[in-house]
Amino acid sequence: MNHTNGTTPRRSEVDWSTEAIVARREKYYSPTQRRFVPYRTPLIFQRGQGQYLWDEKGARYIDLLGMNLCISVGHAHPRVVEAAREQMGELTHCTTMFYHPVPAHYAEELTATMPAGHDWVVHFTNSGAEAADLALLMARRYTGNISMLALRTSYHGATFGAQAMTGISNFRHAVPQLGGVSFVAEPNQYRGLFGEGVEPYLNELEREIHTSTSGRLAGMIVEPVQGYGGIVPLPEGYIAGAFERVRAAGGLGIVDEVQSGVGRTGDHFWCFEAHDVVPDIVIMAKGIGNGIPLGAVVAKREVAEAMSDKFLFHTYGANPVACAAGRAVLQVIRDEQLQENARKVGADLKKRLLELQNKHEAIGDVRGRGLMLAIELVKDRRTKEPDPETTARVFERTREHGLVASKSGPHRSVIRMCPPLCLSTADVDEVVERFDRSFAAR
Repeated sequence: MNHTNGTTPRRSEVDWSTEAIVARREKYYSPTQRRFVPYRTPLIFQRGQGQYLWDEKGARYIDLLGMNLCISVGHAHPRVVEAAREQMGELTHCTTMFYHPVPAHYAEELTATMPAGHDWVVHFTNSGAEAADLALLMARRYTGNISMLALRTSYHGATFGAQAMTGISNFRHAVPQLGGVSFVAEPNQYRGLFGEGVEPYLNELEREIHTSTSGRLAGMIVEPVQGYGGIVPLPEGYIAGAFERVRAAGGLGIVDEVQSGVGRTGDHFWCFEAHDVVPDIVIMAKGIGNGIPLGAVVAKREVAEAMSDKFLFHTYGANPVACAAGRAVLQVIRDEQLQENARKVGADLKKRLLELQNKHEAIGDVRGRGLMLAIELVKDRRTKEPDPETTARVFERTREHGLVASKSGPHRSVIRMCPPLCLSTADVDEVVERFDRSFAAR
């Protein structure tokens, strides 16, 4: 079709009737994509702006999930939209076998966010799972070792390599997993295997190296705040202690910032900065593109150079439209002080949720950093027995009251909140009031 004659092509029709949307999805989606549905009845969204969403019938919701943490600076942020539109009008894609300045600029800007004094390089991917796969491959190539450590209740993606490093059974399909990955107890300070503290978990990691691996490691991958694991912030001293032991066994320290990065936890741009560590590899995705598919592996140069003898390619990695959006995201976070907003509004919301805990016995724990927060529901606060049934009922009520969140954790007993970083102080009252009504009606 010729689009150069001045005529505007007719847009493909979209049927916005609820029944038709549900029917088409059920008929044409593969079961693997139909499976990931949080609510009893479908929730259909037509548009978003900032921290708000509207469904196909015009009802407004406060987005406490950021479209699974992909929306960082807000839905339809005009600067991100314009950056992508402008680049798309010039050149939609440029494979990395040819050169383009936008991805190179973005790589420079991403490395500038890393700890100073190290030589960082970037490999762009399309998603966090691809980035996790590449980090695994890179660590094994650089060290010459196979054994990897990961945390129980971790999530790093659903592709074959990432799935093998994911410690939640719901994400691990009933097929032989990629070998060479051992899991250690996550230092969950609320319900961890060894209770509170750090040393018992580091001691278990030491034992794992000497009993479940060859004794020589490729590396260890950690989320500074476990996402699907139930918003579990790793305690101070754990990552540094773990990486010290891993490096002594020849391995690399890999940090997964796909969910916790780009200012979300408030105090730092990357959450690992709060742990006084310098990783060897950092993987990122989701919020770096504000909804446009974009992922990256940022590694120390000497680590990445270990793979220089072979070709590795992601078809849309370093796509200039996605990278233009990524550059705009970095600028918006800086110019609109969204990291500071995440710190302040997140602290306010957490304080109010703790007050809610005093009112509702079902709330066993409130935790998180910045705008990465969670409520964990229990049957008994003393035994801490998870309560997925009450969680499901409260979760459905939050949707009825205009909140969008998610259920997470190994027992599906955690309500996870990771809103766009532009959530405002004015929204907090509304959010807490709607949660209060949801718990009261359970």
